[in-house]
Amino acid sequence: MSEEERALPESEIVERLGKELPHWRYENGWIRRKYKTHSWKGTLMVINTIGHLAEAAWHHPDIAASYAWVEVKLMTHTAKGVTDKDFALAKKIEEVVGWRPGQEGGPLEGTPETDQRFAYIKYD
Repeated sequence: MSEEERALPESEIVERLGKELPHWRYENGWIRRKYKTHSWKGTLMVINTIGHLAEAAWHHPDIAASYAWVEVKLMTHTAKGVTDKDFALAKKIEEVVGWRPGQEGGPLEGTPETDQRFAYIKYD
């Protein structure tokens, strides 16, 4: 088993989540994050984004969804616990799903915050 697949102790997981992924939590052997969306359209966009990243990384989460939310859960099954792989994918998911181009300057303005017809994710 490689170092990336070594299951981390719960104390390290909780500490790292607090420092590296504050919107994620540790529960029942998984690291988890719930994304709130504005509609089914936003939910599907988040699911597809996570699906693309997971497939590209060849590390697949469990996903649960409803009309206005998506929950992603990560755990490395071969290690029977949370590993560095899970943290790496969680960080990439957080970076891409939470991207707000309108707040970083530059030519991309992002979705209009003043018109909720175009909103699709509820940012933290």
